[in-house]
Amino acid sequence: MSEPDRATGLSSKAPIDGICEPAFARVREAFAANFANDLEVGASFSAAVAGKTVVDLWGGFRDARRTRAWERDTIVCVWSTTKVMTAACAWMLASRGALDLDAPVARYWPEFAAAGKDDLPVRFLLSHSSGLPGWEQPIEMNDLYDWERSTALLAAQ
Repeated sequence: MSEPDRATGLSSKAPIDGICEPAFARVREAFAANFANDLEVGASFSAAVAGKTVVDLWGGFRDARRTRAWERDTIVCVWSTTKVMTAACAWMLASRGALDLDAPVARYWPEFAAAGKDDLPVRFLLSHSSGLPGWEQPIEMNDLYDWERSTALLAAQ
């Protein structure tokens, strides 16, 4: 554990634990810098190369008062996990010539051209600059699992 802050009695340094292969030392440095620069209270990060874990770090605190250390198995809410996978798949398709990021979305999804979106390029969807942050119409949780309904609502906007 790190030294306590004299004024508050709380730790002023974020403890960092885990493993990091020497070739990825800069990842550990960047991870630690987020805490040193007050960009994080607590976090974890893991990376694997060819199925082997090369970085598995955790550090900081589970609470804003910085009294409970972040552990290897700290449970957190996770948001936007599909964005990374969608972007990775899109870049992979683009690198293979199967997806043109400058082509209109309607080339791949004709229904998307509705309501003046006929020229909107694919890259706008990937960079969150399409003007479609979500559905305009109220939807229920079950609608998220209904492919036909959710895509039809988005295409119609």
